[in-house]
Amino acid sequence: MTQAPNFSDTVQLTRTDGLALVTLNRGDGRNPLSAEAMAALRDVARWLKTDIETHCVILKGEGAFSVGADLKDKDMQTHHLSQLEQRQKLLLGPDMCAAWEALEQVTICAMERYAIGGGMALAISCDWRIASQDCDIRLPEIPLGINMSWQANPRVTALIGPARAKQFVILGEALPPEQALEWGLVDYLAPNGETATKAHELAAKVLALPALPVRMSKQAINAHAHALNQVSSFMDREQYALLTGSETNKAAVRAVLKKPPKTS
Repeated sequence: MTQAPNFSDTVQLTRTDGLALVTLNRGDGRNPLSAEAMAALRDVARWLKTDIETHCVILKGEGAFSVGADLKDKDMQTHHLSQLEQRQKLLLGPDMCAAWEALEQVTICAMERYAIGGGMALAISCDWRIASQDCDIRLPEIPLGINMSWQANPRVTALIGPARAKQFVILGEALPPEQALEWGLVDYLAPNGETATKAHELAAKVLALPALPVRMSKQAINAHAHALNQVSSFMDREQYALLTGSETNKAAVRAVLKKPPKTS
């Protein structure tokens, strides 16, 4: 088997018998998406795209999936940069999601406890999502005074339709896992702590199938479902650049950082 490189201490990749397991581990059980973690998640997906020995990929977090972008990471702050520098740096999120969506292998995201903001944007870049029964599923960007970027809006709309997408994106409210399942935003529910187990069960079904027609079928379905994604979302970086760092955004972020973390 081809040896995979070491991408980052925060992202681990293991491969066995056609299955790749990618684990985000920031060491805090919440897994905020720092710039380093996002770059590693982008790079591991780009490497897996070249890996013909892997036929299914599970993406999960250690302890939880992800609470979204790391608001404390100074490398995630861009409003002090020049417009060109800012625009370039803001590629990190959409490039990470695009790299996961571009994988030809079937991708399964195990959403344990949290799938918030950028974490949810990453999850919907995968083929199937499994949510724990206590999963906190929401997009808080608009209440934080910014837009939902990372080219996530067309992906959400493709999954649940425009009216429900507006509810989910604009209101920023938590979507109960049962309702997310009913809407089609997630594909399976699992008892708390067992999303990875369910993911492995699904992966076993994929791995029992011939790899080439699986890849071809996924590519054909995605080509149809996402044909207009770039057209409808190519300006969301500019929208984010306009809104981030505003007084509304700064006040909302300060309020979030003052809240104690959820422990259960």
